[in-house]
Amino acid sequence: MASGSSTQAKPSRPRVPASERRDALIDAAIPEFARGGLHGTPVDRIAQRVGVAQPYVFSLFKSKRELFLAAVARGFQRVADDFTRAAEAFDPAIALPDTDVLTAMGKSYVELLDTDRDTLMLQHQAYAACDDEVIRERVRAEYARLVSHAQTLSGADDERIDDFFRYGMWLNVAAAMGVEGLSIGCEWVTAEHAADTEAGSDDAPAPAPEPDAGPAP
Repeated sequence: MASGSSTQAKPSRPRVPASERRDALIDAAIPEFARGGLHGTPVDRIAQRVGVAQPYVFSLFKSKRELFLAAVARGFQRVADDFTRAAEAFDPAIALPDTDVLTAMGKSYVELLDTDRDTLMLQHQAYAACDDEVIRERVRAEYARLVSHAQTLSGADDERIDDFFRYGMWLNVAAAMGVEGLSIGCEWVTAEHAADTEAGSDDAPAPAPEPDAGPAP
């Protein structure tokens, strides 16, 4: 009988399907691209979030741009899903007067901006990356799909849908800056204007002295 203790084999880790890894990488990419954008986000940082090596990322996505586009598409889908939930939850029997499905969708979007900053900032990064023709075409398609989805859910006419998305963009900018609105009468705008005016008066050069007129005749 052989002496010595036998070495116990380590249990092998279950193999994660590539589809699950791909899905996890997209989720991990959203907060990274939301902060760093397409060009400022290292792929290895996204890989580290999932626990894989950078080369593995490129076995699932042809390029960083492809991963970025997948993250952008998921961001738009989050907004579309939020619209869907709001529309399905809307009950005209208990709704406030002068409100409808589109109103409910707008309110839900405001709440989304307050609770999911990554989705908000990823939208801005998507628009900022539109100098790339491929990205520009994909972002246009995602935006158009979202507009169509909102109109289908709400049944609103073209003019109301246009106003809805104009106001949504206004909300996006305000939320990105962390302010309550962009109107000239907003408290923060008034405060900034007052501060600029005060700073301007402090920095203004002193008036030039009157020229010496010489001795009086």
